[in-house]
Amino acid sequence: NALDTTVNIQIKNNAIITDVKEEKLPTGKSKADGLKFDFKFSLQYEPGFGEIELIGFIYYMDDPEIIKTTYKNWKKDKKLPKEITAHVINTVLFKGHIKALELSQEVNLPPHLPLPSINPKQNSESYIG
Repeated sequence: NALDTTVNIQIKNNAIITDVKEEKLPTGKSKADGLKFDFKFSLQYEPGFGEIELIGFIYYMDDPEIIKTTYKNWKKDKKLPKEITAHVINTVLFKGHIKALELSQEVNLPPHLPLPSINPKQNSESYIG
């Protein structure tokens, strides 16, 4: 069943970091200090048409001192530096939108991003030269 195209559908998205954990990340033969950011990405098709929700994690590596300070501040008051937050959320948005586009087609929801298309010219005359 296709959705009725006469209904005005609003599509809202949200991306949040739900938790941060310290991790030893493999970097070849050794392991380096890093952080694991748990996230939730969601799209709401309103009014009440559907929802796509993705839950996952992203690994982040940086200088060991930045990792320790960032993790300590997260545990203390659930705050992160703006630069790290922007980097992680931008990655979540990028990956989330791509996966959600694929999933929306599988469950027959309209795409939430504008897709390229062509429109035929209104003038039906053609020129062969």
